[in-house]
Amino acid sequence: MDILSLTAVELAKAIREGKTTSVEATQAVLDKIAAGEDTYHCYVTVEREKALQQAAEVQKKIEAGELTGPLAGVPFAIKDNMCTEGTLTTCSSKILENFVPTFSAEAVLNLEKAGAVILGKTNMDEFAMGSTTETSYYGVTKNPRNPEHVPGGSSGGSAAAVAAEECFAALGSDTGGSIRQPASYCGVVGMKPTYGTVSRYGLIAYGSSLDQIGPLTKDVTDCATVLEAITSHDPKDSTSMKRENTDFTSALVADVKGMKIGIPRDYFGEGLDPEVRDAVLAAAEVLKAQGAEVEEFDLSLVDYAIPTYYTIAAAEASSNLERFDGVKYGYRAQDAEDLHTMYKRSRSQGFGPEVKRRIMLGSFVLSSGYYDAYYLKALRVKALIKKAFDEAFAKYDVILGPVAPTTAPKLGSSLADPIKMYLGDIYTISINLAGLPGISVPCGTDSQGLPIGMQLIGDCFKEKTLIRAAYTYEQRIKPQIAPNKPTATTTAAVSDGIPPMALVTSIAIGVVTDLGASDRITSWEAPMNFAISTTEITPTMQPAS
Repeated sequence: MDILSLTAVELAKAIREGKTTSVEATQAVLDKIAAGEDTYHCYVTVEREKALQQAAEVQKKIEAGELTGPLAGVPFAIKDNMCTEGTLTTCSSKILENFVPTFSAEAVLNLEKAGAVILGKTNMDEFAMGSTTETSYYGVTKNPRNPEHVPGGSSGGSAAAVAAEECFAALGSDTGGSIRQPASYCGVVGMKPTYGTVSRYGLIAYGSSLDQIGPLTKDVTDCATVLEAITSHDPKDSTSMKRENTDFTSALVADVKGMKIGIPRDYFGEGLDPEVRDAVLAAAEVLKAQGAEVEEFDLSLVDYAIPTYYTIAAAEASSNLERFDGVKYGYRAQDAEDLHTMYKRSRSQGFGPEVKRRIMLGSFVLSSGYYDAYYLKALRVKALIKKAFDEAFAKYDVILGPVAPTTAPKLGSSLADPIKMYLGDIYTISINLAGLPGISVPCGTDSQGLPIGMQLIGDCFKEKTLIRAAYTYEQRIKPQIAPNKPTATTTAAVSDGIPPMALVTSIAIGVVTDLGASDRITSWEAPMNFAISTTEITPTMQPAS
């Protein structure tokens, strides 16, 4: 039996039936990590001895009949922004290079209650700020489908670990698509639940109103099973929802007859790669052939999602990251003569360029004189985006579209053009702004063999509908994308004249300048340009061109 080829649910069943053990499965995946990490770099920390010890303890409980669940004995990977007691948790940042939490995130505890074995912590974009897992202080993660390409981000390490068979499933976090986009790039399944479904307690915050933990898995069955395990009401998280009917595995039914699926025309316009478009529309035809009612419609406000998201997310990030000052925990500059200098140098030396950029942008939009002009208007547009989705879900059960405009870009191309990287989030960030659930399911490959993902979006608390639609498609198609087989390379466009991010990067963020009396957007411009040195925390403000 090829243990590593099994899904998480299949492995747990094999362990219960005595065909293998949790220790054997953990040893097999640890050996796979040892063989592949030099190539893919999916992990920041691997707890080899601790994982084997935990697997032995879990195996005893399984044999004693104390653990009988569908994930008992399965080795998992955890994104490095979730606290794990006694295990280094860095957020892939220098500023937390020595941080070892004294408690575990609620989602991690729920997994352990289900009998999961924790292998270690996966690489990510620093503080979840990025879309390629290239901003990590600990090095770049590579896509197992083609190591010359990025795995996506910010949960790229988790997605790559699943794709490379360096774990059986993983947890990621999604602030603007950070589960769904890497799932699409790596050819695995990734789901962002409705905001508040999974406790954020122990998740190191980026954008508190947007962050949500979710699973990255080999198939939809594993996805539903893991989501069911980690979902719980948590009084330690004030945004945690007390939900009934969270038996998500009951939705694993291949039946979409009568399901109404809407396809936004706005998602299939300029900027979408033709191969991605064709693969996603072909997936829609598969669901239509299974009895779903599929039609196109107009989903307004798509153009406003990116500036709204980056205004709100950066504002929340600038507040959340204030705590990392070199005093309480984490990196502290040793050459400071006074407290103020210590703050400045610790943060300047401890944070990477992308994190500094977003802190400065967030501080700007929250500053006196600009709070009303930018941040409050962004909140109003966020409400309009939610209203647009509410109107859509009055007609449709599911919205279907692409996850990203292209397949995975080549390593280095996104950092050379950060604006292009931000625009790559156009299909995912609206879901976070509206607090909706979304799932990415593999739906084919492009001409270079790189995976393409289909995104299914549901109304609040309608994860079961998404799971049913995704499962129906998966069972009908069962796309086979072999892991660890590099394909031919593709050429990714890099804008001319933009200096490397290691020097100076310019950011332009558009802002709504006028909301009419009926809360319709009537004016739009892009007045903010930031030129931020990566070696100093102080920005240079330039007038808009």
